[in-house]
Amino acid sequence: MSVIDGKRDYVTLILNGTMNNRYKSLNLVPYLPLLFILLGGCDLAKPTSPIESGAKEVNGSPKIQVDSDHHYFHDKERPHSAQWSYEGDNGPEYWGSLAPEYTVANRGRRQSPIDIHDALPAKLPLLNFQYKPAKIALVYNGHTIQETEEHGSWLHVESASFELKQFHFHSPSEHTINGQHFEMEVHLVHRSDDGQIAVVGVLVRVGQANSALDELWSYLPTEKNKRSEYNSTFNAISLLPDDRSYVSYNGSLTTPPCTEGIDWFVLTTPIELSRNQIMKFRQILSSDNNRPIQHLFGRQPKQSK
Repeated sequence: MSVIDGKRDYVTLILNGTMNNRYKSLNLVPYLPLLFILLGGCDLAKPTSPIESGAKEVNGSPKIQVDSDHHYFHDKERPHSAQWSYEGDNGPEYWGSLAPEYTVANRGRRQSPIDIHDALPAKLPLLNFQYKPAKIALVYNGHTIQETEEHGSWLHVESASFELKQFHFHSPSEHTINGQHFEMEVHLVHRSDDGQIAVVGVLVRVGQANSALDELWSYLPTEKNKRSEYNSTFNAISLLPDDRSYVSYNGSLTTPPCTEGIDWFVLTTPIELSRNQIMKFRQILSSDNNRPIQHLFGRQPKQSK
């Protein structure tokens, strides 16, 4: 046990009133401030990140569950705790003050997106995508265009399994690599049976037209908050590059309430869309829909070898 661990356990025992008999005669309450100073700012309740503590702990470390009623998992758009946007008085710099539920957006220390640089090479598990075609069900919710998935598409990371719930788009990209944005970013949002969230980020650059997205792109909605369903199907595997190398870190959702405890897997090889395909998406939104880069606060992203 480290010195800090010992101090943490000592303070925890005092706070819980569970010290053994030989300490019961001591009045230690006046010394609590000193004990906290000795801890040097350690966060007694800080959970171990499943990614930062090692890839093999993806399914075994403490998790921060995301409310199943979060707007990421709504089939249809519902009222938010507060109206937010990507610009003006409701823009990202103000999100944390718009509603009590949003305060982590300003106060959190594991927020997303981040700039990816100097990632630590590590032996990380393969991302095993088991996706299948699903009927197209799109909605333009005023913030992005989202495709809600049918059941049956899964991401497996060693013993952990996450079902694909939806994917949506940002332009320009939210994550950056060495300070550089890409033209777009796709977020594939997954949830495990126990409520843990894993998001796969796919960067998009200008290049050749992506024929695999032609049919999906033909259905992009322009009317807000109207869910459109079609008999045509789309397999989200088409959104992934052949090279599945990735950077992993523990972060947050990138829209209010910006809940933390999210397992992020950002693929480092971008896919390509033509400029016309990218502009079709951007013209629907009419403005950027990316949250600014957030501080790392000591986090060390890891790069798969």
